[in-house]
Amino acid sequence: MLRRLVLPALLTAGLSAVAMAPASADSVPEAGAVVDDLRNDNVYIDPDITTDQLPQAERDTLADAADSAANPTYYVVLPSGTLNSEASVDSYIEDVQPEVGDGTYAVLAGSQTLVINSTELDASEDDALREDLLSRNEGQVDTLVAVPEAVEDQESADAASSAFGAILLGLLVVAVAGGGFFLYRGKKRRDEQKAKELAEIKEMASEDVVRLGEDIAGLRIDLSAVDEATRTDYTHAMDSYDRAKATLDTITEPEQVKEVTTALEDGRYAMVATRARMNGEPVPERRQPCFFNPQHGPSDQDVMWAPPGGTSRSVPACPACAQAVHSGGDPDVRQVEVDGQRRPYYDAGPAYAPYAGGYFGMDMMGGMFTGMMMGSMMGSMMGGGMMGGDMGGGADMGGDFGGGGDFGDFGGGDFGGFDF
Repeated sequence: MLRRLVLPALLTAGLSAVAMAPASADSVPEAGAVVDDLRNDNVYIDPDITTDQLPQAERDTLADAADSAANPTYYVVLPSGTLNSEASVDSYIEDVQPEVGDGTYAVLAGSQTLVINSTELDASEDDALREDLLSRNEGQVDTLVAVPEAVEDQESADAASSAFGAILLGLLVVAVAGGGFFLYRGKKRRDEQKAKELAEIKEMASEDVVRLGEDIAGLRIDLSAVDEATRTDYTHAMDSYDRAKATLDTITEPEQVKEVTTALEDGRYAMVATRARMNGEPVPERRQPCFFNPQHGPSDQDVMWAPPGGTSRSVPACPACAQAVHSGGDPDVRQVEVDGQRRPYYDAGPAYAPYAGGYFGMDMMGGMFTGMMMGSMMGSMMGGGMMGGDMGGGADMGGDFGGGGDFGDFGGGDFGGFDF
């Protein structure tokens, strides 16, 4: 049975990636081209990813890993934005896999999604493979290279377990007969906790959606009197707002909020660009949102800052928060209510990790959030999952998987050290 294992952004604290300009929807490669490369070399790397972004040596490393794997292993590397959701990656690979054959498919779709489809594992597998890959704190190429061995280890564990199948089944029957009530009660508690977390994270994201909507509605603009570029940016902001609002109405899992905040980040930058054009100013470079409060919109500089009891690190900040830090004051940190107490969103626990992942991506998560969130998040994050953009040590989440860069350049120290 084909099983999907998703490594979400914020969870992959040890990975890093770099964020290149998102690919457009029509840039998704034809399945036939991918099939041909996988049949011939077991590796498909989108032509838009240059050797500056993913060096030839690292491409060769992936090819060697696929060739030496005990079971058929295939790698697909696509630019950021090519496939914008886990479901789209699944659907895409479902078209490719029957033409290529059984095996393990590791698909890295930009900074947002790393999906592993393996016909070697069945639907009853636990999270051992995912936890093992996440706990290694390796770069992106090393993480991809580790996939075949991780699958083999899981198969070995399954084989060993099957030897005791009859005994375990008997014990399970006894346990179910004697402890069914306790299992039910435990599941009920988990369901209640999940529902509580979902309600909290939806309320938080809803506030951000409303804030962007107010920003858009409050801009005095006559679309008939502005140039095409300004109209395009403003329309893009409205589309991003609509997408965030519609997605928020349909999410059923806490980790899905990442799609909402990804759209909000996109819309906020579009509003910054719109205002700049209306004022006759240059459109500022695209930067991550203000770390202290993503509602503040894009940052304009990086500042050195340390959380209480933590080490100093570089974080993106809006002008007001940067001024507060430089003057020794307290920046306006986004606060959330957790169990009746207000605390910074970045210290609110694993349920809030997807919220941040949509804004900042894997690089930010791997670098900044490791010290602040990992202690409280790692336990439950390993079982849940979030995937964002930058996961490096101070870059942006266009997406870094390692440390220092963005998922736009395959550069030094990202998810292996490249940005696409």
